[in-house]
Amino acid sequence: MNLKAFSVKAVALTCCMAMASVGYAKDGEIEEPTGAAMAVDLVLVRPVMLGLTVLGTAAFVVSLPFTAAGGNVKQAADTLVVGPGETTFVRCLGCVRPGYQHDVE
Repeated sequence: MNLKAFSVKAVALTCCMAMASVGYAKDGEIEEPTGAAMAVDLVLVRPVMLGLTVLGTAAFVVSLPFTAAGGNVKQAADTLVVGPGETTFVRCLGCVRPGYQHDVE
């Protein structure tokens, strides 16, 4: 399998997993991830989301002249950089939704 085909399949699989988790999200409920969920998140999901954050940042920089001309820089930044960044860095280990779950003591 060549690198391009593998990359397309990896991105498609990641998108499918991300979209499937949206249906399970409930507002106001604190998530209690299992050890297996934490391990999968640490080994698979976080590195993939970090890569998508880097790729999204690169895509944002490349598209910046066009989004500035179109007046939607904030929307492009939110979609390409902030969304993947929140999923990577502002989420408890093993949790599905971005955001902090507990107050820091």
